Amino acid sequence: MEHKTLLDMLSDANEIVKRLSFDDLIKLIERGNTLIIDVREESEVLAGRIKNSIHIPRGLLEFSFELGSPNNPGNANADTNLVFYCAGGYRAALAAETMYKMGFKNVFNAGGFNEWVERNGEVS
Repeated sequence: MEHKTLLDMLSDANEIVKRLSFDDLIKLIERGNTLIIDVREESEVLAGRIKNSIHIPRGLLEFSFELGSPNNPGNANADTNLVFYCAGGYRAALAAETMYKMGFKNVFNAGGFNEWVERNGEVS
């Protein structure tokens, strides 16, 4: 088995997953059929989260989704845009890559929560 560093893993994820700018994310939200997923830890979410996002910690993501399941959060299916964010974008990239490998093709990295707040994105 090939040994990979974190930087290798992030590089692999970034080749598969598109990193959205703030403006791109706003446009995707406006088009609909988009689920925004906060993969930060519970303690991080206490500071707030992107409005209308759902919280699923990175460590539980694979247990929460299955392609074709009617029990997916937000009724996500193969056509749903799944947008992930965390504090700085690293966990979001890895989360989106994992969901891609699980069969979800419309996966995106929205980067970090702080960037959203700095751009005056709505929070709850």
